[in-house]
Amino acid sequence: MGSGEAASINKKSVAHTRARARYAEFAWAARVLANRAHRHGLKPPGFRTPPRIVGVDRSLRRIRDGVVVSVALRDRPFLAVLSDMVEGVVAANRLVGREAETARTVLWSGVESLMIADEARTRVA
Repeated sequence: MGSGEAASINKKSVAHTRARARYAEFAWAARVLANRAHRHGLKPPGFRTPPRIVGVDRSLRRIRDGVVVSVALRDRPFLAVLSDMVEGVVAANRLVGREAETARTVLWSGVESLMIADEARTRVA
């Protein structure tokens, strides 16, 4: 195996590892946001990735028992993903005005550590 092939395999391995880490962060954020929403008296939506609609970053689907918020992960800063998840909870619960702002504050406080970690990774890269 030549050095070019080894470099190609290594890049794929790194990309795969980063993707797995991103999915793990998404799952963790979904659990934290669902927990925060529930404790705040809101109905937590389900989260999935990617959206079924091609070309959108976030979609919301209302189903009989609740709401599913779908968020795109690929080629996006994780802060944008978190923002879509937080706004998805707000939209799923049809919040506006002061209720929406209060919910955002509660939800963002739960995922703050992921924002800090993403910022640190961005600086290193």
